[in-house]
Amino acid sequence: MVKVLFVCTGNICRSPTAEGVFRHLADRAGLGSHVTADSAGTHSYHVGEPPDPRTQRAALARGVDLSALRARKVVAADFTRFDHILAMDHGHLAQLRRIAPAGATAALRLFLDDASGLEGQEVPDPYYGGPDGFEEVLDLCEAGSRGLLDRLSRESRFPIRESIG
Repeated sequence: MVKVLFVCTGNICRSPTAEGVFRHLADRAGLGSHVTADSAGTHSYHVGEPPDPRTQRAALARGVDLSALRARKVVAADFTRFDHILAMDHGHLAQLRRIAPAGATAALRLFLDDASGLEGQEVPDPYYGGPDGFEEVLDLCEAGSRGLLDRLSRESRFPIRESIG
């Protein structure tokens, strides 16, 4: 079982979208029993809250239900509990590297590093913008999740039942 944690600032827009999209695509590809996902924030602004309503509406329109998710903050145990911790932007990645405890085993990277043509790019925060921002986040989360699932499938030799692309 490969364990993945997606991280943004408050865990109400980008990282829950990534978690939901990743799970959705993993299930469609027949990989749901091989991977698990969670999401968290670098800050505790929204701990216990569901994803932003705009995030939920946009995701649900694409068949991804985020309603059961609740925001939480990254904790020290995450750095050994998860195999991969994926940051939505460079600031999150820098903060994760600063707070990683001694003995951390999780690989820390940008989420889009596995998306062909998007390596090194960030998932922009849609919080203060309009509906188009939430659609862009979904597009990027789909691309990042497909790339990540492809890589994990190759590295771990998971059998893909249906195309992720």
